[in-house]
Amino acid sequence: MQSSVSFGATFHWGLILILLGLSGVQATSVEPLPVFRAAQPVWPAGREREKNLTVGFRAVFEAPAHAGAVLRVTGSSIYRIHLNGAFLGYGPVRGPHGYSRVDEWDLAGRLGSGANVIAIEVAGYNVNSYYLLDQPAFLQAEVVAERRVLASTAGRDGGGVMFEAQILPERAQRVQRYSFQRPFSEVYGLAPETGEWRTNTLWMGQAVTCAVQPATKLLPRRAPYPDFGRRAPGFLVATGAVAAGELPARLWKDRSLTGIGPQLGGYTEQEIGVATSVELQRYTNVALRAISQPLTEGAAAALSAGEFRIYDFGVNLSGFVGLRIDARRRTRLVLSFDEVLTGGDVDYKRLDCVNVIDLELESGPHRYVFESFEPYTLRYLKCLVLDGDCAVEGIYLREYANPEVWRAQFAASDERYNRLFEAGRETYRQNAVDLFTDCPSRERAGWLCDSYFIARVARDLGGDTRMERNFLENYQLPARFEHLPPGMLPMCYPADHPDGVFIPNWALWFVVQLEEYLARSGDRELVEALRSRVSELFDYFEQFRNADGLLEKLEGWVFVEWSKANDFVQDVNYPSNMLFAQALAVAGRLYDRPDLIREAERIRALIRRQAFDGEFFVDNARRQDGRLELTRNRSEVCQYFAFYSGVATPTSHPLLWQTLVSDFGPQRKQTGAYPEVHFANAFIGNVLRLELLSRYGRCQQVLDESLAYQLHMVERTGTLWEHDGAYASCNHGFAAHGGVHTLYRDVLGLHRVDPVNRRVDVRFTDLQLDWCEGRMPVPDGWVEMRWKKEAGALRYRVSVPAGYTVTVENQSRLELSGEP
Repeated sequence: MQSSVSFGATFHWGLILILLGLSGVQATSVEPLPVFRAAQPVWPAGREREKNLTVGFRAVFEAPAHAGAVLRVTGSSIYRIHLNGAFLGYGPVRGPHGYSRVDEWDLAGRLGSGANVIAIEVAGYNVNSYYLLDQPAFLQAEVVAERRVLASTAGRDGGGVMFEAQILPERAQRVQRYSFQRPFSEVYGLAPETGEWRTNTLWMGQAVTCAVQPATKLLPRRAPYPDFGRRAPGFLVATGAVAAGELPARLWKDRSLTGIGPQLGGYTEQEIGVATSVELQRYTNVALRAISQPLTEGAAAALSAGEFRIYDFGVNLSGFVGLRIDARRRTRLVLSFDEVLTGGDVDYKRLDCVNVIDLELESGPHRYVFESFEPYTLRYLKCLVLDGDCAVEGIYLREYANPEVWRAQFAASDERYNRLFEAGRETYRQNAVDLFTDCPSRERAGWLCDSYFIARVARDLGGDTRMERNFLENYQLPARFEHLPPGMLPMCYPADHPDGVFIPNWALWFVVQLEEYLARSGDRELVEALRSRVSELFDYFEQFRNADGLLEKLEGWVFVEWSKANDFVQDVNYPSNMLFAQALAVAGRLYDRPDLIREAERIRALIRRQAFDGEFFVDNARRQDGRLELTRNRSEVCQYFAFYSGVATPTSHPLLWQTLVSDFGPQRKQTGAYPEVHFANAFIGNVLRLELLSRYGRCQQVLDESLAYQLHMVERTGTLWEHDGAYASCNHGFAAHGGVHTLYRDVLGLHRVDPVNRRVDVRFTDLQLDWCEGRMPVPDGWVEMRWKKEAGALRYRVSVPAGYTVTVENQSRLELSGEP
């Protein structure tokens, strides 16, 4: 008989809950909300819903003597700030519908004597995406010094100098999207005077009238201010030439170009004319010469029509592409980029994105200084001149990355693990700038499930839970999620989903993450504020529970992982039901509901009876003539879901566990063992496998397989990937878990660091290493540890903040010698 789940009375918490629970361990004080003293949200009148409009706001103000100043700002969709021509910042931090997170940029030490020019470029995209919300464009900004407003948008009395607005014509408006998941690509027509408005105090542009826009509710930023350091390429890796010809018979056209309509905002092919991604397919290489030439700082490269050069930054980086260009006559320069080389060249289409910046330069001679407005991810940059000629120099990438990763340290006697750690750190810092993201390239989206794993890394490297709080708060605050069934959570957010697509089982990861968030933060207030979200989610699933109480014929995009397992999701998908049971148990523990815990165990027992065929767990059952018939579909990831969710244990299924331990893993593609069981992929099967090996103390196997799965990624891009091959994102946030959290836990031995209860649990296992040391930040200091094998013993030392307790578990065969 079906067993239903109800939360009974639903608690509704007001906005006051966003005031509680800072970033630290236990919420103890009220967090002040940001307030503008004078500024109001403004935009050129009547154009706040116009697609891909770039507006420049500027104010010229006198700096007060011997006083600091702050620029307080928020806006939509995205902004970039220059002060007296120098780059200052980029934002804002993303928030939920109806809310805006406020940034405060410190101007101390940056202001000149006399007149200063603050220039803010704002792109109002007004299309749906997984990256930025589709909401009316606006800017709200003010410069404040000593409680006095020096400049503001639509300032009231005492609002200082008013920001003036002008439409910036250099960025083309009717262009194709960058990807299905992100808004518009960048196409520019640059003139000699482009950019002068940022520096010239006497500049007279064509000011437009602005109108005050509806106010949004303001939220604190919380996220650290990014690292904007500039990185230069180290090598020239190829030169060559192209020739124009006919378009190929089979054109590559991404859905972001062909699918524009009611469910995907943008400009149609007819409105664009010729899309850059299509036009470039006319060109084929007539020469490609691979070289490996170190670059000399400041050296210029002359390029004539049809010539190109490919530069190597040495590692995958994310940020803004910049360079200086000396154009002698009208020139068209195309910058294309990617994370890897394909056939020795840059394939701008590999990631199903338009990895291209298209620059049209007016007749020279003139020097142009260019920096992209949008952040991109790349290791390789290709500079190709289609028409005219120019010299390029000073190529750089201005990073857009989380700065709070360098306090954490890790080192081991095997250099391979050190390289893996650095790749994990690099992957995390590019995927945790203002939000936990899946990738910093194709999507920049805040995905569920990815966030479950990257949140662990955030605590390890950053020492607190500010980023995770923002992520969860974004899901808590909206009254509802448009286009989705009541109770269902967006698969990624902040985002818009007018196509109605959602991943029902992915929402269960949200519940599972909540328990770990509470343990990391002690933030009971936010967990309570999310009680209604959890309740409504389980209410949604009730309609899909069959007579046994299992979820059957789930609607939406039922996603297990990037493998054959995604073909086995109907009618009863057992991995989804395993996760459902786990989420019920978590909710029961979070909200003191023993009935949910009992129901979770009932479902687990039912799955054990139905899905286990005596050898493996089967992925799905189909409804045939009213009866549920088990299929023969078996996937590797299904086995990992069974053990991870508590459906199976090494005790309950010892033969299966031994088979998984001995015959599965990275070597199986070579051995061919159990070919009828479909292979897992990096996301998330391989991750779950490593988690299970760690859970049951097989740490040396964790390390061996981590290298087998990921070392080739480290060597090729210096970051960790979405798949086990380079055919998608080569910089994916969840993968940082294997490079950071796994190494801290299973190599260093910091099995559990609990700042809430001020406790550190150390676990030593047998490892083929001579020594390891590391340091992890916590809200009130550091947890530091070092161990070394010496004279047949394992000598160790642990240092923790005052008031912490340390427990040590020795699963190794060595005698311990040390002090906690």
